[in-house]
Amino acid sequence: PRPEGGGAHRRREAFLAKTVCIKSYGCQMNVYDSARMADVLAPEGYRSVASPEDADLVILNTCHIREKAADKIYSELGRLRVLKEARAARGRPMLLAVAGCVAQAEGAEMLRRAPALDIVVGPQSYHRLPDLVRRASRGAGPGLVDTEFPVDPKFDSLPAPSAPGSVSAFLTIQEGCDKFCAFCVVPYTRGAEFSRPAAQILAEARHLVALGTREITLLGQNVNAYHGAAPDGAGEWRLGRLIRALAAIDGLARIRYTTSHPSDVDAQQIAAHAEIDKLMPFLHLPVQSGSDRVLAAMNRRHARSDYLRIVAALRTARPDIALSSDFIVGHPGETEADFQATLDLVREVGFAQAYSFKYSPRPGTPAAAEEDQVPEQEKSERLARLQALIESQQRAFNEGTAGRTVPVLLDRPGRRQGQIAGRTPWMQAVHVPVADDRELARHLGRIRPVEILAVRATSLAGRIAPAANAA
Repeated sequence: PRPEGGGAHRRREAFLAKTVCIKSYGCQMNVYDSARMADVLAPEGYRSVASPEDADLVILNTCHIREKAADKIYSELGRLRVLKEARAARGRPMLLAVAGCVAQAEGAEMLRRAPALDIVVGPQSYHRLPDLVRRASRGAGPGLVDTEFPVDPKFDSLPAPSAPGSVSAFLTIQEGCDKFCAFCVVPYTRGAEFSRPAAQILAEARHLVALGTREITLLGQNVNAYHGAAPDGAGEWRLGRLIRALAAIDGLARIRYTTSHPSDVDAQQIAAHAEIDKLMPFLHLPVQSGSDRVLAAMNRRHARSDYLRIVAALRTARPDIALSSDFIVGHPGETEADFQATLDLVREVGFAQAYSFKYSPRPGTPAAAEEDQVPEQEKSERLARLQALIESQQRAFNEGTAGRTVPVLLDRPGRRQGQIAGRTPWMQAVHVPVADDRELARHLGRIRPVEILAVRATSLAGRIAPAANAA
């Protein structure tokens, strides 16, 4: 073939030199979505960079769960506008985009409040980013908005993950929510529940393993509501059946999933914990409150007794299972007696960790319109009491690991030099010393027996057992 002429070569270099910085906010699903945005932009010549200062395209992938989430994004956009103007003055244009749930909730209003924005794209539309970016680059403005819920699932349009594999990877299997909890915006920003076909998920999992992944975390707004089409087209698979098929993939060592809803826990899911060694003995199962009255006001579709029954069944199936949960304090109408019921439930269950928040009104949700809002000071005081109890349980759980030797998947270099980090089957972070980069490389991506020597506030410290070190 003829060599490229100088002009063609320069055009090709310009194509390959484009850079994108994607900043993720909020949940693990946003982390997955950000990686897939990078994948769909790669054929357009964009490579990922860490800093907005180095980027031709900056995407803020946003979360709308907490109060003032949009305000934080507008503040960040103000800083990026200054950077965009400075780059333009140097002849280096920058495109600004907002993706995710704030984009879905705010839509065209974002362009009015942040005129420097070029693109607003919702979480169900990011597979159309390449076309939006091309149009914005040609000046098809003043701003482009795509927040439609497409008829065709976005996953049908996404390429296979292209980046070198990480040891631990996320894989979205389900999106959206039909529960309509009174406090939650997810049904409005992510849409109705949708489950990917099982064959598509298995193919992506095999691809990830071929890239070097040893652990996969299955993601969904209600991951155990999964009901994807079976590979043979005959009926549907639920989560338990999907996990069994994933466990058969050679090279995949660990499986996790999050986030589950109590009303979707079924016998297959519980049996998977009893029978599948690759499924880790850790479950994040949000309950939100221990009061039946508050649970009804939240429209949670389960009672306190339902939650306790599920916990008992899980512990019968897998006695060493560790539980995590979410709690909201100060939901409209919550009394001190209701809050005490939450504390009592925490004491009864015993959690390895949990996430707790003050209720914050989300525009458009039923709870935001309630008149009996709990005063902010009371919410803060209750949250402090709940977090003190949860932290004491987490410490006790971690201290129970001290002196034991446990299997740890070493999946990343530690934050400090001479350190490698990983997680136990129960999601505890562990830091282990290594002598040099050569030893780090020898252990990275491996499951090693680690003797736990010390318990810190949110992590463990240990050493690789001598027999494994000699391997």
